[in-house]
Amino acid sequence: MNNNMMNGNQNGNGAGSLLRRIQAEDFALYEAVLYLDAYPTNKKALAFYQEHRKILDALKEEYRQKYGPLTIYDNVDPNEWDWVKGPWPWEREAN
Repeated sequence: MNNNMMNGNQNGNGAGSLLRRIQAEDFALYEAVLYLDAYPTNKKALAFYQEHRKILDALKEEYRQKYGPLTIYDNVDPNEWDWVKGPWPWEREAN
């Protein structure tokens, strides 16, 4: 496996790089949720959650626009099931 495949591409703007950013934000949000379960009125934690939720939503939308749906719940075409269209995520990086 070459370095470009592992890193999405050299300048960090490929699908792999975007997926890693999504995963990092998702992880941060999950940790914030766990913290908020214990401290539900913590204003800083609530603000962190809100901020990073917006970032995650924007990253996911960017991914959908560029590369297609991330999950089966991202089907946006009411006339066609687009989850199965195009290459799968692992096929994109291989080409």
